[in-house]
Amino acid sequence: MAASVAAAVGGLRRAIRRSPPWRSPSRRPLSSAPPPTRASAVRDAFLSFFRDRHGHRLVPSASVRPRGDPSLLFVNAGMNQFKPIFLGTVDPRSEMAGFRRVANSQKCVRAGGSHNDLEDVGRDLSHHTFFEMLGNWAFGGEYFKEEACSMAWELLTQVYGLPEDRLWVSYFGGDPKAGLGPDLESRDIWLSLGVPASRVLSFGPQENFWEMGDTGPCGPCTEIHYDLAGGMGAPQLVELWNLVFMQHNREADGSLQPLPQRHVDTGMGLERLVAVLQGRRSTYDTDLFSPLLNAIHQGCGAPPYLGRVGAADEGRTDTAYRVVADHIRTLSVCIADGVSPGMSGAPLVLRRILRRAVRFSTEVLRAPPGFLGSLVPVVVETLPCYLLQGDTYPELQKSSAQIANLVSEDEAAFLASLQRGRRIIDRTLRRLGPSDVFPADVAWSLSMSGDLGLPLDLVELMLEEKGVQLDSAGLARLAEEEAQHRARQAEPAEDQGLRLSIHALGELQRRGLPPTDDSPKYNYCLRPSGGYEFGTCEAQVLQLYTEDGTAVASVGEGQRCGILLDRTNFYAEQGGQASDRGYLVRVGQQDVLFPVARAQVCGGFILHEAVAPECLKVGDAVQLHVDKSWRLGCMEKHTAIHLLNWALRQALGPGTEQRGSHLSPERLRFDVATQAPLTPEQLQAVESTVQKAVRQDEAVYMEEVALAHTAHVPGLRCLDEVYPDPVRVVSVGVPVAQALDPASQAALQTSVELCCGTHLLRTGAVGDLVIVGERQLTKGTTRLLAITGEQAQQAREVGQSLAQEVEAATERLSRGSRDVVEAQQLSKDIGRLTDAVDTAVMPQWQRRELQAALKVLQRRANTAIRKLEIRQAAQKAQELRQRHPEGPLIVDTVSTESLSVLVKVVRQLCEQVPSTSVLLLSPQPLGHVLCACQVAQSATPAFTAEAWALAVCSHMGGKAWGSRVVAQGTGSTADLEAALSTARAYALNQL
Repeated sequence: MAASVAAAVGGLRRAIRRSPPWRSPSRRPLSSAPPPTRASAVRDAFLSFFRDRHGHRLVPSASVRPRGDPSLLFVNAGMNQFKPIFLGTVDPRSEMAGFRRVANSQKCVRAGGSHNDLEDVGRDLSHHTFFEMLGNWAFGGEYFKEEACSMAWELLTQVYGLPEDRLWVSYFGGDPKAGLGPDLESRDIWLSLGVPASRVLSFGPQENFWEMGDTGPCGPCTEIHYDLAGGMGAPQLVELWNLVFMQHNREADGSLQPLPQRHVDTGMGLERLVAVLQGRRSTYDTDLFSPLLNAIHQGCGAPPYLGRVGAADEGRTDTAYRVVADHIRTLSVCIADGVSPGMSGAPLVLRRILRRAVRFSTEVLRAPPGFLGSLVPVVVETLPCYLLQGDTYPELQKSSAQIANLVSEDEAAFLASLQRGRRIIDRTLRRLGPSDVFPADVAWSLSMSGDLGLPLDLVELMLEEKGVQLDSAGLARLAEEEAQHRARQAEPAEDQGLRLSIHALGELQRRGLPPTDDSPKYNYCLRPSGGYEFGTCEAQVLQLYTEDGTAVASVGEGQRCGILLDRTNFYAEQGGQASDRGYLVRVGQQDVLFPVARAQVCGGFILHEAVAPECLKVGDAVQLHVDKSWRLGCMEKHTAIHLLNWALRQALGPGTEQRGSHLSPERLRFDVATQAPLTPEQLQAVESTVQKAVRQDEAVYMEEVALAHTAHVPGLRCLDEVYPDPVRVVSVGVPVAQALDPASQAALQTSVELCCGTHLLRTGAVGDLVIVGERQLTKGTTRLLAITGEQAQQAREVGQSLAQEVEAATERLSRGSRDVVEAQQLSKDIGRLTDAVDTAVMPQWQRRELQAALKVLQRRANTAIRKLEIRQAAQKAQELRQRHPEGPLIVDTVSTESLSVLVKVVRQLCEQVPSTSVLLLSPQPLGHVLCACQVAQSATPAFTAEAWALAVCSHMGGKAWGSRVVAQGTGSTADLEAALSTARAYALNQL
């Protein structure tokens, strides 16, 4: 019976991880209990319990934006902020270093990355992208299993009043492959607390062994589950609380070593706990969500929420309710914590969440424009509640209006793209036969239109909802072509892409066509809200070209082509700035997008590279749209390059010259003439100068002037190239007329350059600049790599985090190690830290400083290991001398974790008794054995150490290496005495 129940529970547990079991209509309560406790009181009871009854310190929730942890898109668990403690890298001077007992309610987002619940939200009754995790921690062995389990049981049964007969627990049943036995201690604790053996079940490592990552602290966990069925039929278990006991460390080689300090890390989802306490089968039926669901109903006029799922949810109305309610919570919390919808990383994930919410609110719930933003105040009312020291999430209240405005702006922009995309998809579907797949080039053209288009995953979802398949093979081909195209663009060369031959240019000049008017590329402005507005441009197709440069009158569907227009608002690649991307449409036919991947200058004419979704002819009137996010990214980087150039002159002297540059939205590259590599102090000074200009949010002035007016301006920066006349001047903080006045010498005090690029109108939007790499290109030329904005801020946080780890390692080294194992662990940690510093995206000046510090630490750590090994070896050798006072042979076992120590023991014995030959074995976990031996000089050459070690290690199925005098090896055996007998027999035979 117990086995069948265990099997059933195992199935339920796996089902929980795939999709939580609350799938029945959610409006039916679990019981007829009294009116439920509010979520705010549930949270408050948890925190009060641990603070008042058990002496825990309450700490605020960390931001959902990870600080100094590039491995995470979002904070997805309560333990994230305490990682330095678990890893032993906490700054000993920090407040966190003094944490012993801690509890909090942590904001968590699981969308993107390895923990991604985004696509499941709405489909069932319990998935969320944002949730709160209640947790308590004990660091450094403050308490462990017995106290953690007792506290959890006390809170659930005595404070929250959950019936004991509806609680089940699981524990770690062991892992023979890893040499781990079952966690019988946890099992016995639960039994002593009164949990019947039939409800205490064991599971393997997949269910009940928690690991932080591929390496690092880990350990068995025990979980508390609640039975929704309440004895009515088979158990319906939902996990409430996970208690993790960190007592091992996963090494880089996959082995497990005991941690010098043990920790407790627990996590319990507030939403799920509240659902159980309020007698609901769905988290969406609790008071955490009911105000939002009511506001959605009132705001869009849809039928009331009924909690249906699957086929019962006709029209997916209830699915839409859940999606909108969950996503607006996530958006509000993330934006309040400084993560806004964007084009990469966490901002891109948030952008997808926003777009998914917009789709469901407009297409299913028929919500009016601006609806999502109107829900933000409701989120603010339902989330803050109260903590004993004040608001739980005060940042929400402070940013409420800003969040609502940002959500409304992005909602409006996406609605326009969504409507256009829907028309394109519907128009294409009307042309398809019943069994046709959706053309890959149409989907690709939508996805390649930047922030004005639709992401591929959304196009696929919209087609899936219509029962239409996408041409996945064609899509894969286009994706590969685009990857190759981007790879060629990474290091721009003169011969890349479609170009006009000298004959094609001659033909255009013979026809009397003027150069392309690209002045509309400068038609953009700052809105009062702080965002940029980029104008469209209407133009006429003058000529079309095939991929081989042949002039044609028209191009057909799916054809990659070059488009020559009479005018354009696209910035063509020049001056080191990547070209714009975007799309064009035929005037009067807005539903067919021609995505433009690149624009480049050919003899004054600008050629647009595009893939034609259908026929385009010479003479067609078109309208051009630039990808706003891409353009803005280039503007940020170009203005940053000007500030960087100016800052380098400030740090290195006015004679410092630029040798070249290249920029794209991702990062910038700047080559500068230098007499010697920049010092960390110079790199830091350069960044500080740029930061000052960014903080001051200075105006950026741009104006075309006669080239002659720029000839004798002191300090004016220009490259050794031919400039047009008139020439465009870009000046930071000073109007161009004033900057060009030789008497003012303003160009000596700020950045003033001749430049045709597109720039920000104020420096503040750069956000920040961090130099993340440098290398010598040639003698006298240094290449700098830099990033800006959010990327730069993250790089600084990574640098700060690594600096704290180095400080912690320094402190550990200063304290000294108790034994060889601890010293070796510290040496490994310093090596790991060195690798992290070498490869991290972080300030280069800080990298250089930390590399120098780590080099010293590694030498000190290795010296400490050698001293400890010699000391330990002397002790072991002394013990063996006492056991083997005489004789030409010593064969024995020694307890040590290090082959190096074993070799030293052998050497010391042979030095003390030169006539003795020694072979020692040291048993290790999982049956592994270390071997070391040395043969007395008087016994060679007939008797060699290498042959002796090989004979013994071969017997153990291992290998050996060494010389005639000294050798070592490894093997595995369950019968150590047999291995020792083999060693003695071989030696006696040789002697």
